[in-house]
Amino acid sequence: MKNTISTLILLLALIGCTSKKNTEVKINSVSFSYSILKGLEPENGVTRRDPSDVIKVDGTYYLWYTKTGITEPGYSGYNASVWYAGSKDGETWEEKGEAIPKGNTGSWDAYSVFTPNILVAEGKYYLFYTGVKPTPGNKEGKFENNTETDITAIGLAVSDSPNGPFVRVSSKPILEISDSIDFFDNYRIDDACMVYRNNKYYLYYKGRNQKHGKKGPRQTKLGVAIADKPYGPYIKYENNPIIKSGHEVMVWPYQGGIMALLSNTGPEGKTLQFSEDGISFKKVASFGDDFPQAPGSYRVGNFKDASKQDEGISWGISMYKGNRKLNKWPHLLRYEIKLEE
Repeated sequence: MKNTISTLILLLALIGCTSKKNTEVKINSVSFSYSILKGLEPENGVTRRDPSDVIKVDGTYYLWYTKTGITEPGYSGYNASVWYAGSKDGETWEEKGEAIPKGNTGSWDAYSVFTPNILVAEGKYYLFYTGVKPTPGNKEGKFENNTETDITAIGLAVSDSPNGPFVRVSSKPILEISDSIDFFDNYRIDDACMVYRNNKYYLYYKGRNQKHGKKGPRQTKLGVAIADKPYGPYIKYENNPIIKSGHEVMVWPYQGGIMALLSNTGPEGKTLQFSEDGISFKKVASFGDDFPQAPGSYRVGNFKDASKQDEGISWGISMYKGNRKLNKWPHLLRYEIKLEE
């Protein structure tokens, strides 16, 4: 009997070893390719930028983005509102209209709403966005450039349909800058990107410190805030920042963990970083200058539990930042991404 029990224990141990998932991630190469979005081609006088993640609902892909130049030319993406588009194949798109307008006069998001991102949860559609109040002395709706005194925050609107209407969940932001000069995000927070894992909602965002504000995007670092419900409250991780590089936020489920793509700012720029727990990230690959700018990804499964998702991503929407001297306005692109392990 003793030998039988010992054999059984050994068999169970072997089964556990063979079934345990190999969480070590190695990426040997990263490559990208691009194409213009039909129906959302470059347009003089109009800027489309900062695309969200892409979701698919009832056979239609949906995308949200920052848009300016609606009533007058606006090259910057700062004096903006959030618009959206739909597609049957992910390549040809139809612009549907404005999803989130600027806030009412005097509100925290009266000057601009931009950099949207989507979350599908509990049968609803949660649209996160960045808002900013007009800087004192700047005429509301006319000053299109980012200034060193503007303070940003993250807001949230919700709808029963990807086609809206989206209604703000509060008259206040759901995530605001920290109140201490010692924190990395006491001056700017922006760029929400969502992951659902282990019954928690992870809101990844970028932040900047006021001491380094004049140095611009190079000082950006990434943090995370976590909630039990899609509408919050979101509690910032106590050991933020979790990544000390990257001006744009793109994370996605990968092999049961979370992958992050970092742009070309900071000491870890132009790298892929992987985390098993969504908190501790480690470099797993580098790439060249052809990386997607301000990208969103097509979310297979519409935000199912990331800890049970292996697929990763294969495509998404990014942007061309434009060249004002050449009269080339910012516009959206489709990118394909290929990771070779």
